[in-house]
Amino acid sequence: MSRLKRWARELLVLAILLAGVLWVMDSSRAPQAPLAFADQPLHTLDGQEVTLNTLSQDRPLLVYFWASWCGICRFTTPTVAEMAQQGGNVIGIALRSGDDEKVQRYLQAKHYQMPLVNDPQGRLSANWQVSVTPTLVIIDKGQVVSSTTGFTSGWGMKLRLWWAGYR
Repeated sequence: MSRLKRWARELLVLAILLAGVLWVMDSSRAPQAPLAFADQPLHTLDGQEVTLNTLSQDRPLLVYFWASWCGICRFTTPTVAEMAQQGGNVIGIALRSGDDEKVQRYLQAKHYQMPLVNDPQGRLSANWQVSVTPTLVIIDKGQVVSSTTGFTSGWGMKLRLWWAGYR
């Protein structure tokens, strides 16, 4: 029994260390929202003009910075698109993935449907200081409440959205 306790204690210490390292990495790579970001008009591929403030008033919003050329995004984008199709409050921002037509073809080929803002030159992403794809930002009532970078599971995304609405 003492051997089992020792293993459990070592696993706990390892989990705490891993969580600390991940927190430091997320903190150092966290995007910085530009001034008045919430009311900046954004234009989606389907022609709508939206603001992050409006989209995040009733429930937390997942803002998903991604790219068609990003290897990790190949694993996270299907989950985000599925959340959007199931009625989740999601908007994607395609970073340097080509012109509107190219991004639209990419989405159609992959069968992804989600509200999407194209950022072909990366200006919007640069204003947010997004340095890693994918980057996920949770906004509630026009305020950034959480962000993470790299791979995140569907449950991780849903948990972050739930926590933002709960707080």
